[in-house]
Amino acid sequence: MRVPPYLKKGDSVGIVCTARHLQASEITQAIQLLESWELRVVLGKTIGLKDHQFAGTDAERAADFQTMLDDKNIKAIICGRGGYGTVRMIDKIDFSKFEQQPKWIVGFSDITVLHSHIHTNCGVATLHASMPIVFEKNTEMAIESLRKALFGEHITYETTAHDLNRVGEGSGEIIGGNLSLIYSLIGSNSDIDTSGKILVLEDLDEYLYHIDRMMMNLKRSGKLENLAGLLVGGMSDMNDNTIPFGKTAYEIIAEHTEEYNYPISFDFPVGHWPDNQALYLGKDAYIKVTKNDVYLKYDKMLS
Repeated sequence: MRVPPYLKKGDSVGIVCTARHLQASEITQAIQLLESWELRVVLGKTIGLKDHQFAGTDAERAADFQTMLDDKNIKAIICGRGGYGTVRMIDKIDFSKFEQQPKWIVGFSDITVLHSHIHTNCGVATLHASMPIVFEKNTEMAIESLRKALFGEHITYETTAHDLNRVGEGSGEIIGGNLSLIYSLIGSNSDIDTSGKILVLEDLDEYLYHIDRMMMNLKRSGKLENLAGLLVGGMSDMNDNTIPFGKTAYEIIAEHTEEYNYPISFDFPVGHWPDNQALYLGKDAYIKVTKNDVYLKYDKMLS
């Protein structure tokens, strides 16, 4: 897996919307934050565009992303927000120039489509991290992890134990992201091979029975069988039916992985909550889960 060059002060970064619409006024503070890191912020044409819930038509969003992707002066593309819509434009994108000169693609949630597609088809590492629309809601640690990741500074993660954690250790590339998106990409050319890798899962505003349905699909399709580890982040704002499903999202995930022996960390600091820390996807990492804590580090910082 190739790793894009890390950013340097003075580099230009683009902000685009591949899914839901966004006004520039909504990310003023986020732009100021990036500029305080001595980065030059370039807003894409999709910022301010609106086509119903989307940031312009599929063609407009694809063209904006393509422009940023092909611009040699843009060293990273940060998606302004998620929502839904990236999958509608992914097949319109030509990644040939990106493969020749990789750059960081940054985001989470709906941006899982880009992470997965690039991982499978381009073999380039990406950055699962917060987006400008929610910078103001993030913890200092989450924002600092994004800065460190973009500039290639050393990052480690230490969290406290959760009752459902499974003790163990493992090594492999980190992949994954939003459970609903991973589920929706199965069988497409953006699908991911999970074997021997550390899988990250997070989600928002889903019914518990649907979490069960998606986990059953991942299990039956073999995606949970040969993992090196599993990191379960926020399963935020879950919904239930009038007749309760009877298990939490974490309990559902624990049930469908109980027959395997890889380490599992619940409440990992990633997902739709304030402490959404940056994770390199496609880079080798080491995870150790003990009775008291969880420790994750990247084996080495590649340039």
